Amino acid sequence: MYARGRVAAVRDDDATAGREPVEPEERLGSAGPVGQRPEDEPGQGVVTAFGRQLKLLRLRAGLERPEFGKLVGYAAQSVASFEQGRRIPPPRFIDRADEVLDAGGVLKALKEEVARAQYPAFFRDMARLESEAVELCAYDTLVVNGLLQAEEYTRAVLAMRRPLLDEETIETRVAARLARQEIFNRWPAPLLSFVMEESVLRRPLGGKAALRGQLEHLLLIGEKRNVEIQVMPLDREDNAGVDGPFTVITRKGGQQLVYMEVQARSNLLTDREEARLAAARYGIIRSQALTGCFVSEIAVSSRFAGCVIGSAAVTPEAVVAGVSLARECPPELCTSFCLIPKGQAGEHLSAYSRGPWPERRSRGMPPL
Repeated sequence: MYARGRVAAVRDDDATAGREPVEPEERLGSAGPVGQRPEDEPGQGVVTAFGRQLKLLRLRAGLERPEFGKLVGYAAQSVASFEQGRRIPPPRFIDRADEVLDAGGVLKALKEEVARAQYPAFFRDMARLESEAVELCAYDTLVVNGLLQAEEYTRAVLAMRRPLLDEETIETRVAARLARQEIFNRWPAPLLSFVMEESVLRRPLGGKAALRGQLEHLLLIGEKRNVEIQVMPLDREDNAGVDGPFTVITRKGGQQLVYMEVQARSNLLTDREEARLAAARYGIIRSQALTGCFVSEIAVSSRFAGCVIGSAAVTPEAVVAGVSLARECPPELCTSFCLIPKGQAGEHLSAYSRGPWPERRSRGMPPL
């Protein structure tokens, strides 16, 4: 936090000299845009403070933007955007700039704060808590939890927002949401538990192809030893989650917090008693949700949608979640497939193409 204070105090001596024209930003050797537009308005927040500090260090080193850009591997236009707070610098740029400018870790110290600027303001505290969590338990009722979303599904959900988000903002938030999924690669691995309503898996947001991709993504994520995914079935007569979605985060040391979000507004509960009650409520929800090899049930659903099972046709509309398949298809078939070991689900996915089921049948691919 001390480093942040220092950066905020830096003056941009030539701020009155006028901004350089906005030009397409490219990393050297690439054709795509570099950096993301901060959710802060340009000229505000830690992104602008970082840019001013970067410029001060560059001038102290006696480097012009083109010269500095070559040393760090970025075009001069990209450097200008980072210095002016118009784009969020990627972590690799921050690390390299700190080394080239001999900043002594001043720029690196701001890396996490700068990265948080890619999130909507209401979610930034939660993004930080996610990165520190030793346990996270999430109950969702409308869409798949952001940590579990496939890229195509995420893009479809964001495109449905009203008022409409512009394409650049959508792509920024897609990248930010996917970046959050680094939590699955952390070590020590946090304990992650997800319960979602069956209706979430039946709702074809973005189309049937996007939904199928999302189901297969859940299958792969569910393979991880520290991840548990459960479904609250539609026909459950008792549901402790009637008050809506929420997430319980446990930090190192045992502190628990509760995050709730609705209509682009968030609420973070830090009261110990409220957090204790929410954790207890989540435990009840877990006990009411379907247990067992949910991942395998998803695998059954995504593979057999559109196929003929016995004498009954199973359509994508009728079967989205494995829970529905288990009720609608012949018991002898469901028994054999719902018991696929969790550790083998990835092998089943890789053994089959991702083309439409009719195409798979035409190539003589037998069902699992």
